Amino acid sequence: MPRRTPCSFAFFSEIFMTGRAPVITLKHVPSSMPHPLNEPAAAGMPMRKLLFLLTLLTGLPASAAVQAEVTVGRFDPSVPVVGHPWQVVRLEKQVPATEYRSLLWDGIAAVEARADASMALLGRPVEVDLERHPVLCWRWRIDGVVRSADMTRRSGDDYAARVYLAFDLPPGSLNLADRTALALARAVYGNRVPEAAINYVWDNRQPVGTVRPNAYTDRARMVVQRSGNGDAGSWMEERVNVRADVTKVFGVERAALTFIAVAADSDNTGERVRAGFADLHFVAAHQPCQFGREKAAARTTASDGS
Repeated sequence: MPRRTPCSFAFFSEIFMTGRAPVITLKHVPSSMPHPLNEPAAAGMPMRKLLFLLTLLTGLPASAAVQAEVTVGRFDPSVPVVGHPWQVVRLEKQVPATEYRSLLWDGIAAVEARADASMALLGRPVEVDLERHPVLCWRWRIDGVVRSADMTRRSGDDYAARVYLAFDLPPGSLNLADRTALALARAVYGNRVPEAAINYVWDNRQPVGTVRPNAYTDRARMVVQRSGNGDAGSWMEERVNVRADVTKVFGVERAALTFIAVAADSDNTGERVRAGFADLHFVAAHQPCQFGREKAAARTTASDGS
């Protein structure tokens, strides 16, 4: 039997956190140097065992070492036009569209939304495994709330800022009435009407934590993440457990996230509002949000049980 060559690399030489995903650096070492991995069995070690060893050496879960976050929205302020995969989605062609642009706002790379009796989403398709990365983190700010908004009425269904998530639900989750209503809505607005949606909104009056159906359809739920003008004019950090919220409001254990969007809208009230959004990303339930270290002050609201 031929002699097996000892493994001549150090799997673990340095690991450090960058403020984003963990970075793993592999360095070559002579095979003569003593090292826990310089054993004949290491040459044929399965990847799962290497990840397990990494867990022991660093104290990090193997999944965290592979991917600490899933970034869905970080914007380049040097390019004002927000490009692919983001796109402006107008729900009604006769309604003026909210305007969006990338910029550096108080030291934070962000997208600005300006609504003037207007409505349009800035959105993109996404594929995020909510089992592994159930928590959505983001930053946002407003100049002020929509003063005359009222989320209980269609005529008041406006928000200075919202983060919108659309989902496909498991087969059999919709009853006959829901399937009929969905078919009618898609006949009017097209296939972009989702089976379910959650809107995290900055409302003008309802208490934080309020959850209620959208004024137009109960397939979309409104979750008041912030309320009033108390935090207006500053960047605020948010953290929500999307998977838990889907289960709570739609009664399903699993849902496929298909689309994410941000918006400022004032088409019903005719007011003018301005908002900013930045650093949208998903993390595991046990992991902190991976915000940058800009000097702009930001306060955090955690609504994921952490």
